[in-house]
Amino acid sequence: MNQTALQHLRRADKVLARVIKKVGPCPLAPRHGVPPYQALVKFVTYQQLNGTAAETIFRRVLALFPGQRFPAPEDIVAAPDEKLRSAGLSRAKTAAIKDIAAKTLEGVVPSRRVIARMSDPEIIEQLTTIRGVGPWTVEMLLMFTLGRPDILPATDYGVRSGFARVYGLKELPSPKELVAHGERWRPYRTVASWYLWRALEL
Repeated sequence: MNQTALQHLRRADKVLARVIKKVGPCPLAPRHGVPPYQALVKFVTYQQLNGTAAETIFRRVLALFPGQRFPAPEDIVAAPDEKLRSAGLSRAKTAAIKDIAAKTLEGVVPSRRVIARMSDPEIIEQLTTIRGVGPWTVEMLLMFTLGRPDILPATDYGVRSGFARVYGLKELPSPKELVAHGERWRPYRTVASWYLWRALEL
């Protein structure tokens, strides 16, 4: 997909084409082996934290459940809040992770097989009924776990900052402005978003 995506984006947006040339190939690839439940727990843990701090907390959460590569939903549900919070999770994230686990047991969080057959809007609508799981969290799941090619996280600070830098704006674009510009990137807005993140490192 990525080579076709790059050809399309270069033709559709000459400014973004310069970023693609500087950054090089996009290594994005779906992680189909990761169950949606596990991905959601990780993405919620990472919300509003820098990568190093988030990784530390996430490893502490996993370490609370020895003998398992990843805690089962029923173990998360049964765990006292204080146990989860001892890993560094906030009250809000603890509540969200427990609801993700509960909704997995109820079938609201689909299996890998079921989610593969669902459309992007269906996945967003279903998963945002979970406490603490907003559109951004589901967009990260769609992009990095499921490898959906046409996701534009228009509220993401990094994507908006990258856009402002690439296009020489003094202020961040509104999500609406970003979506409007991003129409030219369809159906490869996921790859375009990745380059906007990378643009901040140039």
